[in-house]
Amino acid sequence: MKISEAMGPDNVFLDVAASSKPSILKFVAGKAGTDLGISPDEIYDALQNREALGSTGIGSGIAMPHAQINGIAQPFALMVRLSRPLDFEAIDEELVDVICLILTPVGEQSQHLRLLAQFARQLRSSEVLNSIRSASEPERICEAMTNSGD
Repeated sequence: MKISEAMGPDNVFLDVAASSKPSILKFVAGKAGTDLGISPDEIYDALQNREALGSTGIGSGIAMPHAQINGIAQPFALMVRLSRPLDFEAIDEELVDVICLILTPVGEQSQHLRLLAQFARQLRSSEVLNSIRSASEPERICEAMTNSGD
């Protein structure tokens, strides 16, 4: 599975206002639930359960909340750029301004890990991060995420 197969411009949200980690998790769960026809509460609960194991704030202002979800047929991703960074309890204790949600079908552990690795690899690039943080259109973010890593 390629990044471009899991996330398109319709799943990129720019300059979203959120006041807390739970509020941004509710936002992404709501957007994903609408797209996938899955209860946003089910997605939110899965994300909260994953966060209870340890923050998905991976550093450099990035969080990658992820979960395996019953009832979806293929991986799904969306990206949010926050209007103001927030505390996500990230590993480096820095505030987070880029949220990348990844959902995969239950039982597809290897696919889940491969997709996480692809996103993480792209997000480690300062060039990609600069593009995400400066883009005025969702298409530019998708281009940055799929150049050389898709």
